[in-house]
Amino acid sequence: MKLRDEAQKIIYIIIDPIVTLMVKAGVTPNVVTTTGLVINIIAVIVFIIGGEIGHPDDLSWLGWGSGLILFAGLFDLLDGQVARKGNMSSRFGALYDSVLDRYSELLMFFGICYYLVAQSYLLTSIFAFMALIGSMMVSYVRARAEGVGVECKGGLMQRPERIVAISVSGIICGIVSACTGGNQKFHLDGFSVVETIAIFTIPMLLVAILSNITAINRLLKSRDKLKG
Repeated sequence: MKLRDEAQKIIYIIIDPIVTLMVKAGVTPNVVTTTGLVINIIAVIVFIIGGEIGHPDDLSWLGWGSGLILFAGLFDLLDGQVARKGNMSSRFGALYDSVLDRYSELLMFFGICYYLVAQSYLLTSIFAFMALIGSMMVSYVRARAEGVGVECKGGLMQRPERIVAISVSGIICGIVSACTGGNQKFHLDGFSVVETIAIFTIPMLLVAILSNITAINRLLKSRDKLKG
């Protein structure tokens, strides 16, 4: 958690000039949040197009879609900072941000799953769906716990970690595919043991496992607090 907090501080220092410009320009936090959602929708369109017209060995579509997801994630950081620096925080703004965050994440996983299924990467698509379940449960457990008066934060795989793990691995996968000429397969005794898509598959599996562990851990901690 300390490493995560330090990284967050560094990012906030980097984006502070952008936040200041937005506040001076009169940009509201809700506009920033909505912009992030729109970019995620564009990412979904890229995934769908890639799934329909892309070649299974061409992972560049995955890279471009992932790049858009990472860019959209930047706006998730900006909206809160704009709200604080511009003294524009509100209860509805917090609710609006949470709701659009859930839509953005659901759309992200929809686009990824569509692309993977369309390109016949079925195992990776299963991991993506498992990651979707874990991601939604992390948020749901927190919301329900806070609804009964229990603070429920923390965990190994919160939303920023999920976004970074998925988008960065997708970008790297796309770049490697472009540099090596597609989804390269390495064989052992006639069987394919490693493919370029594994650069994306393995982090997705980790997100699937750790997000569900985070949700369960939050549930157990909430139980202990309620008992106390």
